[in-house]
Amino acid sequence: MAASAARCAPFSRAVVNSIRKLYPEALADKSWDNTGLLLEAPFDPARRRSNTVLLTIDLTKAVVDEAIELDASVIVSYHPIIFKGLKSITLANGQQQSLLRLAAEGISVYSPHSAIDAAPGGLNDWLADIITGTPAVLSQKSSPRRSRSPAKAFEEDDDPFVVKGGSAYKLQHHPSPRLQPFDRKLTVTSAAHDRDPVVPLQVEGAPGAGTGRIVKFKERQTLSILIDRVARGLGKPKGFPVAVPQGKSITEITVSSVGICAGSGGGLLSGLDVDLLFTGELSHHEALAAIERGTSVITLFHSNSERGFLDDVLRTQLEESVSQEWDRLRADENDGSDAFQDDEVTIEVSEQDRDPYGIVVQTG
Repeated sequence: MAASAARCAPFSRAVVNSIRKLYPEALADKSWDNTGLLLEAPFDPARRRSNTVLLTIDLTKAVVDEAIELDASVIVSYHPIIFKGLKSITLANGQQQSLLRLAAEGISVYSPHSAIDAAPGGLNDWLADIITGTPAVLSQKSSPRRSRSPAKAFEEDDDPFVVKGGSAYKLQHHPSPRLQPFDRKLTVTSAAHDRDPVVPLQVEGAPGAGTGRIVKFKERQTLSILIDRVARGLGKPKGFPVAVPQGKSITEITVSSVGICAGSGGGLLSGLDVDLLFTGELSHHEALAAIERGTSVITLFHSNSERGFLDDVLRTQLEESVSQEWDRLRADENDGSDAFQDDEVTIEVSEQDRDPYGIVVQTG
């Protein structure tokens, strides 16, 4: 007797279809990126998981535990957990161990990465909205927080970045939008501007797509106002790196143009003739080269330039699009089995996901 063909869960297929419509894989830079369905877990009807999607920037062991406790069917991990070819998948490797655990639990993994970066209205446009004070992104309301059960919500007392026992220092982690809602009340008004991709892409159905963004203000903006927008748009972090040309102070610098890149922007932004670079990270020498040519720099630590997008934009998009795709798939394929009975769709943003770096703050 021939074995039946393995398939992933119907709900998981609805999620993948939905993400591919929102952020087509044709937008991804396949020359280096590994975007798409990275783990397609086989469906076991006897162990059907809930219609829950967990959003994260990095797929760590802690996030895997969280997904299992949430009974999630799919993890949407912005950064791909698989970048290079694998010659084996064993328990000896931490990341491969996570993949094996997820496959055994029936949880699939999709990575949209550079497709989200390049998409019109995607991650780099979100950063451009923050730096310009664009009302559209600042007026978005996050969905009400749902109580976590049985998964344990992150609490401040559990934070290993806080040194206990009376130390004069503590390590503050950049706040997560799941823990500290964004402050939408900017102290400045939105700034009229033009914006274009640094490297445009010609992809059917995606006008304005491309890598990075260049913002050109109609009127020059003070650097201090831009820093304020960034801080408020990203949940008031304890601090983030800013570099200015020697001999200049933040209060006297004005900006007419900004080069933007989520994550690591050194390669993309290094040759731009702009007043400010706004990115997740630059190397020491890239930042030094920028200020030597008169360009200021704002960096946020790599993944902190990306994480807020999950709760601010992607969560709401997927709540709508996955619901629509799931309704369509149920209408087309419903065979009366339990796999199609649940009409609920839940999109969660990880409470365990965070950048590996925190900021040491002297308290005494």
